[in-house]
Amino acid sequence: MLQIWTLAKKNKQNETLNSQSISNFSNTLRPRKLSFHILDGNRFWQNNPALYPEADLGDELNELGASFSPVESPPVHFATENSTVVTSQTGSTALIPCVVNNIGDGMVSWIRRKDYHLLTVGLTTYSSDERFQAIHLQHSGDWTLQIRYVQNRDAGLYECQVSSHPPTSIFIHLNVVEARAEIQGPSEKYLKPGSGLRLQCNVLQSTELPTYVFWYHNNRMINYDVDRGINVTTTLSEKTSILTITSAATHHSGNYSCVPSNAQPASTYVHILNGENPAAMQHGARGLSWLQCSPSSWLLVLSIVNIMC
Repeated sequence: MLQIWTLAKKNKQNETLNSQSISNFSNTLRPRKLSFHILDGNRFWQNNPALYPEADLGDELNELGASFSPVESPPVHFATENSTVVTSQTGSTALIPCVVNNIGDGMVSWIRRKDYHLLTVGLTTYSSDERFQAIHLQHSGDWTLQIRYVQNRDAGLYECQVSSHPPTSIFIHLNVVEARAEIQGPSEKYLKPGSGLRLQCNVLQSTELPTYVFWYHNNRMINYDVDRGINVTTTLSEKTSILTITSAATHHSGNYSCVPSNAQPASTYVHILNGENPAAMQHGARGLSWLQCSPSSWLLVLSIVNIMC
C-alpha cells in the first residue's frame, strides 16, 4: 500500500509550495493511464524536495524488516528405520524401502555399499544393470529401490542418501534366500500293493506365494490324473501340496517330483512291493551299487583283469 506522507514540507520559514507547484501537482492527480518505472530514489528526492516525507521511509522499512526473521526448514527425517533387513528369494522382485520426510529441495540417491556403486539419483538410473530402478509415489516421501530378478550376488548393504547439508543416510540390508521344495519323509518309500500313499510337499524359504505346485510321476504331470487313483490338493496360501493314492498298485512305483513355480523341486522314489521284503530290497540295492560305476572305473577293472590273465 502506498502512502503519501505530506504534500508539502515546511521549511525553516514555514513556507509552503507556491501556487504554481500546487497547480502542477493537482494535474498529476487527474485520472490518466499510468506507467511505472524504476527510479533512482536519491535523485528523485533531490529533484522534488517538496515531496520528501517528514519521516525517513528507509528507517521505517528497516524497522518493518526487523520484525521478520527467516523461517528454518524442519530437518530431514527418515520414517524407515535404519538397519532394516529385507529378505527376498532368488528370481523374485526385491523392494528396498526408504521413506523420508521434509526432503525440501534435496535429492534421494541409492548406493550399493559393497562397491560404492551409484544406482539411482531421483528417478534416474545410473547403473548399467537395468534390474535396478527407483520407485517414487508422487507427493509422498516414499523412494523405494526395486531390484528385479534377484540374484545371490545382490545380497548386502544398500544406502539411501538425501543430499541435504550435510548429506543424511540410512542403510538397508538385503538378504537373499534360495526357495526350495521338500517332500516329507525319507527319500525312498516302500509300500505293499493296496496300501495308501500320501506325499506332502512344503515350499521352504519362499518370500512369495507360489502360483502353482505340479506333481510329476517319472516325467508325467499327474495333478489331474484322478482316473488313475491320484488326488492332489494344493493350498497355495500355506505353500503346501499333498498327493494321495488310496490304493497303490505296482504301476504307481517310480520317481515322484514336487515342482513349485518359484522354488527348487524335490523328489522321492516310491517302491510298490510285490511280495518282496523291503529290507532285502534295500540290501540288494546296496549289493548292486558297485555296478553303478563310471566308465573310467570299468576300464580300470578291465585293464586289471587283462593283466592278471
